[in-house]
Amino acid sequence: MAFRLKGAHVPHRKRTATLSAVRMSVPETVTLPMVMHIGAPATPVVKAGDAVYVGTLIAQQNGVVSSPVHASVSGTVSAVGEILLSTGKTAPAVTITSDGQMTADPAITPPTVTDRDSLIAALKKSGIVGLGGAGFPTYVKLGADKPLDIEELVINGAECEPYITSDSVTMVDRAEDIAFAIDTLTAHLNIGKVIIGIEKNKPQAIAAMKQLAKKNDKIQVCVLPSLYPQGGEKVLVYHTTGKVIPAGKLPIDVGCVVCNSTTMATIGQFLKTGMPLVEKCITVDGSAVKEPKNVIAPIGTSLKDVFEFCGGFTAEPEKVLYGGPMMGISVPDLDAPVLKNTNAVLALNAKDAKAPKTTACIKCGSCANHCPMGINPVTIAKALRHEDWETLEEAGTMLCMECGCCAFVCPAKRPIVQNNKLAKAALRAANAKEAK
Repeated sequence: MAFRLKGAHVPHRKRTATLSAVRMSVPETVTLPMVMHIGAPATPVVKAGDAVYVGTLIAQQNGVVSSPVHASVSGTVSAVGEILLSTGKTAPAVTITSDGQMTADPAITPPTVTDRDSLIAALKKSGIVGLGGAGFPTYVKLGADKPLDIEELVINGAECEPYITSDSVTMVDRAEDIAFAIDTLTAHLNIGKVIIGIEKNKPQAIAAMKQLAKKNDKIQVCVLPSLYPQGGEKVLVYHTTGKVIPAGKLPIDVGCVVCNSTTMATIGQFLKTGMPLVEKCITVDGSAVKEPKNVIAPIGTSLKDVFEFCGGFTAEPEKVLYGGPMMGISVPDLDAPVLKNTNAVLALNAKDAKAPKTTACIKCGSCANHCPMGINPVTIAKALRHEDWETLEEAGTMLCMECGCCAFVCPAKRPIVQNNKLAKAALRAANAKEAK
């Protein structure tokens, strides 16, 4: 499988690239879902009427792969109920009415970290998950059940999606937090070297990280071509280490662990202060946004409040997304909250949100030529129509990371990503049926 320098040259549209993050005003309420990570939902430990501070534990982790949730404002728990997620599913959620004071929990103190076990135990309580992608609990990724031999800790600063700049701004604004996290992790975990991968169109972030490398000979800064999806986990590992992650495997299977740059900054801040994950830097942009900004928002803040902090809209948004336009997910309404792994929220006007007219496939091969994983969507589509599970398997259907390069370059504007998702779901169902 070779995917070197394959992908798409997407428009950057990074209007907030030079804007440091600003802290938004305290929202009147926040609603924190218990599902903001991969794994089992957290279990609420508070009830309506309870007083909480910033950083107070409101939900404990439930199982090995799970993550606790902490209050992001001080105030009173007003409800423990359910919320509709952007996936269409419902999840338990805790709503807090803010007192406007943002008083930190007086019990919070910096964790005492002296070895690997105390480091993992601290991160387990921090609520920190992957802040740029699927939200995998960080303590699990770093070896919750056993020590890991990490040949390369790869820090993802690629940030290749259009509009989004929250990670690159974090690398500039919070370089010392990232340095503290790197120093602590390399001191207590078996890490060979640290590679920070950044696309070349982020000179300020590159300069900030190169300053870290001057002080720590374990750190390497890898300047990458500006080519989407450079930040995809498998693509990033290959372009920074030369290693290929096999289908169905994780980075650690080839000796790597990948952490987002904002995740690293949050780890550093937590280790210094003891404050768990309660806020998030997000890019607020899109053709319907009046004042694009990088905003530090309490987790659980409604998107309505976030957009109002950015001046509201220039036009009624036709579509609002968590994340970027390539892999982002539409939100059901503006009551949707900022999540732990929200790196951006985009509001698009009718022109930008309009779906293109689809025509017949002309068999040009552009989708296959630009696929970073080297798969052929035309083959997958045909096999799915004929329920040819063997061909779907051989075609590498499960390798698709749904990055959208294929659809972006398709002259016929075919719904390729949606078709690949259906193919993956059908293949999983067929394999499960066969296993029974």
